[in-house]
Amino acid sequence: MAILLYLLLMKTTIDLPDEILHRAKVAAAERRTTLKALILAGLDQVLRSITQAPDAQAAALDRLHKGLRLAGQPLTRDQAHERHPVP
Repeated sequence: MAILLYLLLMKTTIDLPDEILHRAKVAAAERRTTLKALILAGLDQVLRSITQAPDAQAAALDRLHKGLRLAGQPLTRDQAHERHPVP
């Protein structure tokens, strides 16, 4: 029980450069929120993008493996690298 209570009330200290801290406080004030809420929102955004990144990466790799197809036919290496003079 004591451990659970400790984990629920645990606080973390981070060391921020003065300039970043000042900018964060100004941003929080402009948004009429707290510094804590601003930091939580930023962390949440970063963590969501990390968890969504593998899906986006998988989709990009899938498109890469399918290749570029014109008229239903894949390009050969020579066709893909063929150069045409500019008029």
